[in-house]
Amino acid sequence: MSTDDENRFRPKPGRIRSDAPRGGKTRSFLSQAKKIARQQRSGASGVAFGAAAFMPAVPAGSRAVLSSGKGVKRGRGAVFVRSRNLGAGGWQHRQPGARRVIVKQRYVVNAGKSRKAHTHLNYIQRDGTSRDGERGQLYSATEDRADGNAFLERGEDDRHQFRFIVSPEDGAELSDLTAYTRDLMSRVEGDLGTRLDWVAVNHYNTGHPHVHVIVRGRDDQGQDLVINGDYIVHGIRERASELATLELGPVTEIEQTRKLTAEIDQDRFTRIDRAMAEEADARILDLRHEPGNLRRQFERSLRLRRLSRLGRMGLATEHAAGVWELNERLEPTLRELGERGDIIRTMQRSLAADGLERDPMTFRIHEGAPAAPVTGRVLDKYLANELGDNLTVVVDGIDGRTHHIANIDPMQLEDVRIGGIVEVGRAEVTARPSDRTIAAIAEGGVYRPSRHLEQAKFEGRVPGGDYEGYVDAHVRRLESLRRAGIAERIDADQWRIPEDFESRAASYDAGRTRQASVRVLSAFDLEKQIGADGVTWLDRRMIQGEAADLASSGFGQQVRDAMDRRREHHIEQGDATRQRDGRIFYRRNLLASLREREVARVGAEMAESKGLPFRAAADGETVKGKFTGTVQLSSGKFAVVEQSHEFTLVPWRPVIDRQLGRQVSGIVQGGSVSWQWERQRGLGL
Repeated sequence: MSTDDENRFRPKPGRIRSDAPRGGKTRSFLSQAKKIARQQRSGASGVAFGAAAFMPAVPAGSRAVLSSGKGVKRGRGAVFVRSRNLGAGGWQHRQPGARRVIVKQRYVVNAGKSRKAHTHLNYIQRDGTSRDGERGQLYSATEDRADGNAFLERGEDDRHQFRFIVSPEDGAELSDLTAYTRDLMSRVEGDLGTRLDWVAVNHYNTGHPHVHVIVRGRDDQGQDLVINGDYIVHGIRERASELATLELGPVTEIEQTRKLTAEIDQDRFTRIDRAMAEEADARILDLRHEPGNLRRQFERSLRLRRLSRLGRMGLATEHAAGVWELNERLEPTLRELGERGDIIRTMQRSLAADGLERDPMTFRIHEGAPAAPVTGRVLDKYLANELGDNLTVVVDGIDGRTHHIANIDPMQLEDVRIGGIVEVGRAEVTARPSDRTIAAIAEGGVYRPSRHLEQAKFEGRVPGGDYEGYVDAHVRRLESLRRAGIAERIDADQWRIPEDFESRAASYDAGRTRQASVRVLSAFDLEKQIGADGVTWLDRRMIQGEAADLASSGFGQQVRDAMDRRREHHIEQGDATRQRDGRIFYRRNLLASLREREVARVGAEMAESKGLPFRAAADGETVKGKFTGTVQLSSGKFAVVEQSHEFTLVPWRPVIDRQLGRQVSGIVQGGSVSWQWERQRGLGL
């Protein structure tokens, strides 16, 4: 035998065997490795009682133990990230005894170029968020009362903006949340190697006090601020956890036991659930053997008590004593329950703020626009996602129900006040121009792209001359309608469309959109409407005789009572009379008279402050002047049009908002105005 043969090693793999017990289930190598890792972690010396097993191995939405490796070499904070990658301990906020802090973040592009940034800043300072229930106070690193408008102006041209929510689990125990935030941002600046321009607001309107921080997307050199991705996800949370632990001390065994025990009966996804989901093998959890370690015994007891609760909820099944199977929908179901519970508590707080109480069985939660229009009083409006821009509104409906309607464009709620009356429904969707073109080109219910192409080339009205692309866009529209069962493809050059093609296509679009449309019926609450000298929502309902949709309880009954009091007010003012048989007759043209009366009163009051005489515009008159602003009356919203020697008030329409400060012209007709715009005059060459 040669020396080479003696040193040569030739492995011969045999048949793959299973090391599982007879009749048992084979455990994958990954499952076995994860189990050994958990055992080593839980058996480490110096770990607080029950802390290791229920500390999340990774933050929600991440599976990396250290950093993800994404962007480790670029962006400010990369040095900090690499130091955690090379170290053996990983991120410090995951260590036993560290105080838990939740940090949510969002990266917003071109935030300063839209009104959404302004809206977001206003809503995080809304009423009821401070410790004493007043309006939230904006502060910065050096100012206790920061100027939000100045901050937005500085960031108007920034490429992006960072938004953070920092929520310490024990935030209520921190002595000063403002000082905590300033210390946190100071450490973040040290990690990033640059000064940051930021503002923040403390919120105490939830069970856990938290902080909203907005950071400009520029560093102290005026360059775009690029922050390492792993630092945003992990680094800020480590610094926040580090500061909370420094002030309050490490979490003791008693605290950890109390917090975990409190999670047993909660209807949300808890740390106990996360630990069980990670430990389960193919959703099977075997807890038959009681460990000798006291800490492990406590953890087993927590799991069994939580599993009993999940079993009653239908989210876990016990196959044998101590052997449980977790439902595949465990996490999403519990997260949905947690979100629903948060919404219900928010609705109850909104009602309690007005001294109201409603049966939770009457609560209706809408993810988007409600299927049927909802009319009622606005109890609250707030950010649906406190890092985002869309709003949520809570409406006390005339149908006797309380409605929670989410994901509304903030521009829709710009004129909506708490206590005002609104109607929320689906956005009106009209037929698309492409649908009208298809219907016009079709002959005998058949649309031919080849004929459409010929006609487009003959008319020559397609911008850029891309006739093929123009016709292809119509074909793509038909393809989407074919999947909806509205159009039928006969062959490559023939499409069959129904007679009601346009209406069916519009209905299809309306069913797909979830965007709500908000119409302000009255900017004033019921009490102010009762004694108002202008036209109110109550007046319109009384004149039209609408009362069938009013519930006999809740806000519906309050509206009935307010309408009765409004009738008595009209009788006292001589605008209505009661006959012997109880019937009530209103004066002729009551609504127009009330509108003219209120406009005359408000115009006279404004004339004193403006130093200009007021003149009411007559019906059919052409009004010309400079549009200088708006005023909200009980009769509606009115535009202020000024001339050099006088001013007038005319009904407002949304289309006029873009003409603020410009010369406008319009014809007053029947309580409305048909607006026209005059060209701006200026110097030319």
